[in-house]
Amino acid sequence: MTSVLLIYPYFKPIHKRSSFLFPPLGLGYIASSLRVAGHEVDVLDCTFLEKDVARDRAIASKAEMVGIYSMASMRDEALRFARLLSDQSELLVAGGPQPSSDPVPFLDDFDLAVIGEGEETILEILQHLEEGSDLESVKGIVYRRRKMRGSIPSSRKRTLEDARGDEVVATEPRPHQQDLDQIPFPARDLFPNDDYIRYWRRRFGKASTAVITTRGCPFICEFCSRSVFGISYRERSPENVLDEVEEALDLGYDHVHFADDVFTLNRDRVLDICKRIRDRGALFGWECLGRVDSIDPAVALAMKEAGCKRVLFGIESGSDSVLRLMKKKITVQEAKRAVSAARYAGLKTGAFFILCYPGETDDTVLETLRFATRLPLDYLSFTLPHPLPGTSLYERVKGKVASDAYSPDDVVVYDAEFSKRKMRFAALKGEVQFEIRKRLGRGAPLVLGPFEALTDEIFRRMR
Repeated sequence: MTSVLLIYPYFKPIHKRSSFLFPPLGLGYIASSLRVAGHEVDVLDCTFLEKDVARDRAIASKAEMVGIYSMASMRDEALRFARLLSDQSELLVAGGPQPSSDPVPFLDDFDLAVIGEGEETILEILQHLEEGSDLESVKGIVYRRRKMRGSIPSSRKRTLEDARGDEVVATEPRPHQQDLDQIPFPARDLFPNDDYIRYWRRRFGKASTAVITTRGCPFICEFCSRSVFGISYRERSPENVLDEVEEALDLGYDHVHFADDVFTLNRDRVLDICKRIRDRGALFGWECLGRVDSIDPAVALAMKEAGCKRVLFGIESGSDSVLRLMKKKITVQEAKRAVSAARYAGLKTGAFFILCYPGETDDTVLETLRFATRLPLDYLSFTLPHPLPGTSLYERVKGKVASDAYSPDDVVVYDAEFSKRKMRFAALKGEVQFEIRKRLGRGAPLVLGPFEALTDEIFRRMR
């Protein structure tokens, strides 16, 4: 059997106070599948490590195969690890959202990229390499090979040398796993759980971890990357979900973030999960991501009675015209009703908005800022548009992108629309307006009115 190291190349900034810092469940699922198949596997989660320590551990592992996760914000670190380990590891595999949506740039440093869900794919890769058979029969991968190469020889090292030719091979897509209950729970014991628990307790007074109860999203929002799960929606059974929750609680966590794209999509399933939580007498707090068109007073109340503390909504805009442009398939009125229903049930509420979206005007940006900062929210996030390769938004604006579309720290600037400076001002303006309303309560209008009028005018004058 093969020794495998899975790397999560995220390094938390020292002073970052994120309320969404969780173990990398995607790698946990890969690890558990490898274990069941008899492989030796370890996870190097870099979240709480210094870079030199993480790299020393990666080198010391001597793993035969190394799998490295990457999303846009981790691409550079993923490539650095690949270059570091290129001489000692027999197989370097890239996986995650970024390689799934744009695999070819990874092939200069990796032997292959896994496209989409990886549990079955990684097992087949190892099986074919051990048998010396052709990788082309493995569904869901992209790799390079020499144009005249025959079948892969039995020597694993020789196989990799041959796979680094000029021709890029994209194999047949792998069908999605339909029965999610058959996938082993993530190998949570391989995560630095004590570090996560200390982080959460020190900053938020609770210990939170993530659980994924569904895969995929049936909607087609223009800005959203669906490179791993595709346009699909698959559910785990409520009993299977709660079994995993109890396993996580046994590790010392007391709060769960249900990290589904659309946890509240199936109303009957949400009510069933809430009932089963109460029936089990499970004592834990939880939160979830919800669509505004799937929350009503009865659902919100059932969630509250089952221990839910907060629901987060991806509203994205306070302008119906921009929501249509984004293909969100929701309205501003639905957003208002959903937030109100959650608040009435006693839940905390949060929302995410994108400012200066391609195609917006000054009027629609200010409309969003007014709408967002007047909602009864406990948490509010403003982000700037970041077209990811593989999304419809990227295809629409890729000819206008003036900065590196991969950089998580930069602002994507579009010709003839908003300058980087103006986009940043809009986000700061929204944050200040939210803080004024949150801190001053009933007295907020006395301050907010003049502030809003002044900054609206500044925003309009900026180029």
